[in-house]
Amino acid sequence: MFFGEYSYKVDEKGRVPLPPKFRREMKEGVILTRGMEKCIAVYPADEWKRLSDSLAAKAVTPASLRKLNRAIFGSAFSTSFDGQGRITLPWPLRNYADIGDGALVVGANNCVELWSEAAWKTEKASAEKQAAQIIENLGDQ
Repeated sequence: MFFGEYSYKVDEKGRVPLPPKFRREMKEGVILTRGMEKCIAVYPADEWKRLSDSLAAKAVTPASLRKLNRAIFGSAFSTSFDGQGRITLPWPLRNYADIGDGALVVGANNCVELWSEAAWKTEKASAEKQAAQIIENLGDQ
């Protein structure tokens, strides 16, 4: 399980470190792909396999499954950590998430998300507002 929020610099080669406690769960390598809200989603290899198996088992039409697979797997990149615990962010993903010389590393349960500071500020405010509404609705039940 991944949780917490960390701020890191992205070096001139597009490398960013991940927290040591996250790296321990990602020894077998990681898969990076486009996140749903303009971030980069980082999955441990074993979690990526579970996601792949889960999608294959869903009851959707073949055409819908092909589109879903293209959206998720077509933008994915496999990578591993260098000696200093950094991963290289492929340019298409950096560009998609608008990550420049800094990235916020956010634990998101079964994966890690990499955000630009501006996008994370907006998303975090939205998530906190929605979470408060959900909690309020739960209290009404």
